Amino acid sequence: MTKIATRTAYGQALVKLGEQNPDIVVLDADLSKSTKTADFQKKFPDRFFNIGIAEANMMCIAAGMATTGKVPFASTFAIFATGRAFEQVRNSIAHTELNVKIAATHAGISVGEDGGSHQTVEDVAIMRVLPNMTVIVPADAIETASAVEVASKMHGPVYIRLGRLDVPVVLPEDYQFVLGKAVIMREGWDAAVFANGLMVAKALEAAEQLAAQGIEIAVVNVSTIKPIDKATIIEVARRAGAVVTAEEHSIIGGLGSAVAEVLAENEPTPMVRVGIQDTFGESGNPEALLEKYGLTAAKISEAVQKVMQNKK
Repeated sequence: MTKIATRTAYGQALVKLGEQNPDIVVLDADLSKSTKTADFQKKFPDRFFNIGIAEANMMCIAAGMATTGKVPFASTFAIFATGRAFEQVRNSIAHTELNVKIAATHAGISVGEDGGSHQTVEDVAIMRVLPNMTVIVPADAIETASAVEVASKMHGPVYIRLGRLDVPVVLPEDYQFVLGKAVIMREGWDAAVFANGLMVAKALEAAEQLAAQGIEIAVVNVSTIKPIDKATIIEVARRAGAVVTAEEHSIIGGLGSAVAEVLAENEPTPMVRVGIQDTFGESGNPEALLEKYGLTAAKISEAVQKVMQNKK
């Protein structure tokens, strides 16, 4: 299976969009080789701005550029974009509803050896709570490229969560991202798994494992966390009668919380959340960390079997 990092797809998409729209500008906080915005810098040096290790300032500059009609993409590691620069994102971008796209890489524990200080597992929760903020967590490189294009053409603040690790390509080449729409990638109504990011591939792997045991599950890619696709979540939960969520993020405030909120108010359903269990990460090999923290197909399979016992 082909594996490509979503940050790589982001860098390539920026170059393509830069050729189409001269108003697109890119800002980075001295991490362009890692965030892959260096691709854009090489192609359009006069539209690239290295702000240095000053993430809060970068967000304010991006906001200012947006007021002049530019379409700024501001990039750094997710821990800095959402943590260090939170006040500026809140007040200068979200509160004013300016047309700034925050594309943050190196999210989650799959950052690996950089350790807990750089492995943000709370960024979706932080961004999701902000009024006016759209939050997208692409499943693979193909969805990333399409989502970046959609973000560039819509008005308003967007947070796009990207990773460092090469991840399986699970979507077809002609896939088109639709903002706010969850995608049913596999049908099966013994239970349903709602996943995003790299956990979509693991959910599909879990579905294969369970099918060998005679259990057929639906796998739903919820790449838009906000606005979330309530209609699809309710419909799938109603048909399946048991739900698992899977995310490379804390189970508090991310996809698990978002799905639980929808179901609690509309379609109460037995549910288990697979994700980071209210803890920080640590330094280590990315795959070993995913195994240690339970972000695996096997853990998803276990969660499905557990939640099925509670079906109505």
